[in-house]
Amino acid sequence: LSPKLSKHQTNCLKLNNHYPNSAIQTIKTLSTLSTDWTKLLRLVGVSFGLLCFLQVAVNVSLRLTLCEFYTICQRDIFLPSTERYIQRGWVRFHSSVYYISFARNTWQQSRRFCLQQGADLVIINTKEEQDFTRQFNRLTWLGLHNKTKTGNWTWVDGTPLTKSYWGPGEPNGFEGKIENCVEIRFFELENSWNDIPCGDENYWICEKEVAP
Repeated sequence: LSPKLSKHQTNCLKLNNHYPNSAIQTIKTLSTLSTDWTKLLRLVGVSFGLLCFLQVAVNVSLRLTLCEFYTICQRDIFLPSTERYIQRGWVRFHSSVYYISFARNTWQQSRRFCLQQGADLVIINTKEEQDFTRQFNRLTWLGLHNKTKTGNWTWVDGTPLTKSYWGPGEPNGFEGKIENCVEIRFFELENSWNDIPCGDENYWICEKEVAP
């Protein structure tokens, strides 16, 4: 017969039976925390590594961009004036370079563009230049207008018109319109000029005289 256990002995036995389970549970909890902490550390490490890689990539990209910009600027500074214009799409003809636009604008806006480039709307001084400007087959503004106080046709540099290449019946103020500006219209003819309102939109030709 098993001896009868006292109440104190029974409580001790229960405590001893519960303690191994508590210890195991505690070990499992610590193991889980250790695993989670390791995963967190790995995640932080990977994230930090990615940030470092992105920072290096950004730095390299910025350096290359700044280096390229600086090189282009330095190269542009030391280029002769003519070469700088030609690299920007201007065309050399005799003692000037010319820019033929790919967009349309009013006469005043077109002239403003040319002035911003250190140039002005084209002035026709010779027959060769007249033939050159009409070969592009575009309705283009010339630097000729009669918006002066005298009402006479005047080039943008202030010189009066002496040699003209008006088309048949031009200038005529067609249908009573105020046509104070000049375009190239009749490409197939040497006399290709036409007067139209300055607010119309056309392509344009800028001209910049350059050193030989």
